[in-house]
Amino acid sequence: MKISLIRSYRSKNGNPTFVYSVKASGTDLAAFREAQGEYYREDDNGSPLWFTTRCVGQSGKLIITTNGNVVPDMSSFDQAASIAAQYGGNFGQELARQAAQSIFGGKNHQDEPATQPSPADVPSADDVE
Repeated sequence: MKISLIRSYRSKNGNPTFVYSVKASGTDLAAFREAQGEYYREDDNGSPLWFTTRCVGQSGKLIITTNGNVVPDMSSFDQAASIAAQYGGNFGQELARQAAQSIFGGKNHQDEPATQPSPADVPSADDVE
């Protein structure tokens, strides 16, 4: 089951709450509906919603545990943390940064091509003394 962040808000207790749309069909949707029980909610268009106090990014996946609980699939976060911890130091920090960008769909500015100066910014031979 895939999820996409729709919005967030503060609950009446002051806790951040994140609302995700759920994309599922067939048996996955039925399992989600059953696992959510009285907490099952839909938007105005009849699409299922999932509410959580833990942000899992702009998108992600849900799984249903053997105990019937709906939880986010945090395996990519766990893998990133494990790799960063294995190497530690600057290299581990760089691995963690790269993994976070990948997980959250961010852009790695080091992968962008260097900007080239425009011809107007480059002095001509006539300008050099």
